Amino acid sequence: MKPMATRFQEELNAGRFVVTGEAGPPKGVDLTRALAEVEPLKDHLLAYNVTDNQASVMRVSSLVMSSVLLDRGLETIFQITGRARNRLAIQADLLGAAALGIKNLLCLSGDHGRWGDHSGAKNVFDLDSIHLIRLARNMVEQGCLDNGKPISPSPQFFIGAVANPFAPPHDYRPYRLAKKVAAGARFIQTQLIYNVDRFRTFMSQV
Repeated sequence: MKPMATRFQEELNAGRFVVTGEAGPPKGVDLTRALAEVEPLKDHLLAYNVTDNQASVMRVSSLVMSSVLLDRGLETIFQITGRARNRLAIQADLLGAAALGIKNLLCLSGDHGRWGDHSGAKNVFDLDSIHLIRLARNMVEQGCLDNGKPISPSPQFFIGAVANPFAPPHDYRPYRLAKKVAAGARFIQTQLIYNVDRFRTFMSQV
């Protein structure tokens, strides 16, 4: 039986213009304000990107926030980074996300801890974003964990990656993006685009 696609996946696959927003989890246990901030946008956004300790600043788990939004009928894009997780923790969170019904997944390496509010925290980076994407794809398509052991049923994720058209060396960026697509990324997101000329050059190289 073919797994049901999310609305986000359906719209992208159909080539339609999609608008997503960002839902930053709070820095404490009270979700009231964070939920109030997303509520006015629900009729204008197709999905919410739920960030994973963005800028290496400690916040409520992106997995928990994604689940809460999903329970409120909002489509989420669960962000997961390799910064603070080894592959055991990554796979545990991926299986947990699948068990909660989360289907849109964005894989990132994550900002280095030196830039955050816990500068003494040890960075893990057991997997970079490309290997994280491949691990997630193997869980979905091959039905196996990183050690090759089978999992059944396999999680069903629409797997995405990020690209930065503005980071030097500029000519390398399309090649890195190609590696992410080869690893299993099926959608790509960037930060906001202000330099349209540079972005046009990037897209022509892509």
